[in-house]
Amino acid sequence: MPANLKNTRVLVTPTSFAKNDPAIRDALQAEVGEVVYNTSGKPLTSAELAGLISGIDGFIAGLDAVDRAVIQQADRLKVIARYGVGYDAVDVQAAREKGIVVTNTPGANSTSVAELAVGLMISLARNITSAAQATRSFEWPRWQGVSLEGKIVGLIGFGAIGRQVARMLGGFDCTLLAHDPIADEAVATALGVRLVSRDEAIHRADFVSLHCPVLPDTRGMVNASFLAAMKPGSFLINTARGELVDESALLNALESGSLRGAALDVFAPQPPAKGSPLLLHPRVIATPHMGAHTDSATNAMGWMALNDCLAVLRGQEPLYRVA
Repeated sequence: MPANLKNTRVLVTPTSFAKNDPAIRDALQAEVGEVVYNTSGKPLTSAELAGLISGIDGFIAGLDAVDRAVIQQADRLKVIARYGVGYDAVDVQAAREKGIVVTNTPGANSTSVAELAVGLMISLARNITSAAQATRSFEWPRWQGVSLEGKIVGLIGFGAIGRQVARMLGGFDCTLLAHDPIADEAVATALGVRLVSRDEAIHRADFVSLHCPVLPDTRGMVNASFLAAMKPGSFLINTARGELVDESALLNALESGSLRGAALDVFAPQPPAKGSPLLLHPRVIATPHMGAHTDSATNAMGWMALNDCLAVLRGQEPLYRVA
């Protein structure tokens, strides 16, 4: 392990890294010998990363495809510090086999993502985006919206973000249900949330909001049977991961009218293909995976990823190791 970090090279790929706080970039550049930045303006593919990873000691990773092919090309890499919570794009097993530490930034973007989830929920309920577009076209529509008051919100996933959504909805006088196999009963009770089965949550809820990671049992879980079990005329909000949703099944549910609307901040793949019928659907609100893109969230993710990356390079234990 190099004692002098001036001999190390660090690759930084998140496009918002240090965007709102240049001190994060300054702190990194003061510690290490060289920093290589992603200048493409987008997450990198496996092939693009494979051409950059050789000779890199530390990697602060965005939403890039850090697969086995990339890790096999890593000849000096000691740490992959994910700038964010999810690490499903990182081949953790391949990293473990090469002795590469993987970290993430839990809780850094919880409030920001939760704010967007609630904002999308309200936008769906009140037709805000469609009404704004119609008004700009010199129309004056008289559309009837839906109030959150008295409605049931089902949270699928009750981790840091799901709990923040529950806190924010506390003043809307709605009923909160949540499903999470490892949820904290005491926290749920304190937030006025009732823990239920997934089936009960999706069957009873007027708004179903996804807040779970991509795991073998959650990948594609929002399929035809999931959507058919949802309350007729309900709404779906996804600010978690696009891979949770079978997009063809979602489109069918919207076309049939069983689902009243959907708000999606995430897709699979990203960005969606041009001409995507889901992206263009009139009852879909689509945003460009911007849940974590606020000043507070990017600052927190930047400092947490930076500190854990440098800790590993110094031979220390990181605070947020996942592998």
